Amino acid sequence: STMNQKNQTYMSLSAKLESLRNLTERYDGYGNSIRKVMEQRDHQKGILGVVADLIKVDKNYEIAVETALGGSIQNIVTDSEETAKFLIDYLKKNKYGRATFLPLTSIQGYKNTNEEVLKEQGVIGVASSLVTVDERFKNLAQYLLGRIIVVDTIDHAIMIARKYKYSLRVVTLEGEQLNPGGSLSGGAFKNSSNLLGRRREMEELEDTVAQLKEELTQLSNSIME
Repeated sequence: STMNQKNQTYMSLSAKLESLRNLTERYDGYGNSIRKVMEQRDHQKGILGVVADLIKVDKNYEIAVETALGGSIQNIVTDSEETAKFLIDYLKKNKYGRATFLPLTSIQGYKNTNEEVLKEQGVIGVASSLVTVDERFKNLAQYLLGRIIVVDTIDHAIMIARKYKYSLRVVTLEGEQLNPGGSLSGGAFKNSSNLLGRRREMEELEDTVAQLKEELTQLSNSIME
């Protein structure tokens, strides 16, 4: 019956959501030092999250933004330099490894100075304009993504890089990156390392599961009547 099918779907999606939630809350796929810091989150008020927690991005731009962020996707955002200093001390004392902190009090946002580039063929926009963040993290998004141009294809990226004498950082929708100075990186993403996608998938699943639950409740009510 429909009821049974819906129930099965609900059970399997709930299980999937649960495991995603576990992964996300355990900071699976992050470095050990990051996990150790995030475990302190409940005791230490000033830890605001890792960069991947604070940035929302449309599915179409996920790979481009993840590429643009690079290693900084695992940086830890804190309220102040004091908190960062305290946590560095904690990592040092316990020999947990290194982490990079982004204190909101010291981060300066960059504006992309080159308006001309945005008119070039294939340009989608500055990476920072393609993400959504809370007001208090606007500067942070500018700092991380305000100088990176997102372009549709690698051919356009190469043309643009050449035209601007390899002074820009350009990323494509498929995750190729052209760096200032002329180096080029690309290849395939290992799926689980898509940290932005994992968070989005979790939110989408939460919606689906909630909706299924609602439908199941209605169904069982109508059977009872």
